[in-house]
Amino acid sequence: MKFKQIAILIFSLVALTGLSWYTVYIINGQNKDNGELIDFAIADTSSITKIRITDPYSNTIELLKKRDTWTDANGGCITQAYVYNILDIAKNIEFKGYLSKNSHANYKKQMASYHTKVDFFVNNSWYKTWYIGPSAPDHYGQIMLVDSKNDGKSAEPVMMKIKGMNGIIEPNFFADINKWVCTNIFSVPLEKIKSVEIINREDSTRSFKISQSKNAFSVSQNGKELASADTANIYRYLQNYKKIHFDLANFVLSPKQCDSLKNTAPFCELILKETQGKKSHLKFYRIMTEEQQRNEFGEVVNMDMNKFWCELSDGTLVKCQYHVFNPLIFGHIYFPALEELYQ
Repeated sequence: MKFKQIAILIFSLVALTGLSWYTVYIINGQNKDNGELIDFAIADTSSITKIRITDPYSNTIELLKKRDTWTDANGGCITQAYVYNILDIAKNIEFKGYLSKNSHANYKKQMASYHTKVDFFVNNSWYKTWYIGPSAPDHYGQIMLVDSKNDGKSAEPVMMKIKGMNGIIEPNFFADINKWVCTNIFSVPLEKIKSVEIINREDSTRSFKISQSKNAFSVSQNGKELASADTANIYRYLQNYKKIHFDLANFVLSPKQCDSLKNTAPFCELILKETQGKKSHLKFYRIMTEEQQRNEFGEVVNMDMNKFWCELSDGTLVKCQYHVFNPLIFGHIYFPALEELYQ
């Protein structure tokens, strides 16, 4: 009888030990105490093929590498410089220092409720995950945890920094697609432009069209070809389309406000046709303001004279800068004969 009781006691202790081990495994995501791991860096960043960023609000974005170009999960264009910045951080992140033992519990509690998670995939397989928490006490680094294919998950947070730089790391990792979206509108070389038409809704004398026929360009206004248009100036004008970017994605207008804006009259429209058949149709809308500003003619107006709304061909609204688009809109700068028709 006593032997049976001892056996039951031993079995209970083993079961309790196993249950405790299993609980620790589930909570920490590991089967051993890995202490304070500091190997965050990825030496060969060229082998990274996917990056997944999840922000503290559960927004997620996946960045995929296709040959030498990065896209979003749907193959959409994203700003390449932001990806290269992340790759540079992945290569140059380094250990800054250990935290005091009595602070671990507090920082782990903070990170449990608020952190940015970054998953790195090498050759399409998961390789390493960073958990980015609050900034270091001196704000020259970040409190982080790492989970890696080779070493498992760190049990305790450490302070990390970027080699040669002072500052926090977390702002470089964001999941808002509006911040990632590619700002490029036009990157069309001169020889691929079939025609460009500017329709100025506020002043028809500023409307014009440039057309290509048999490798020669002509300039017209309301269907009437200009008698004199300097070929060099035509080339100068068309060269502008090699690099045109918008300034900001729409972080301000709701879908309802976007629809209302689109139902108003644009002050100008731009239609670009390429030799391979692609057509881009942009519509420009003024941004009204309460503060009065002076326009290009010195007139006092209630509108933003630095930026305007642009409706892209797919209906997306973005903010653009006048100084970027004025060389496209103001054809009379290149072709004085446009104004002579109405004198």
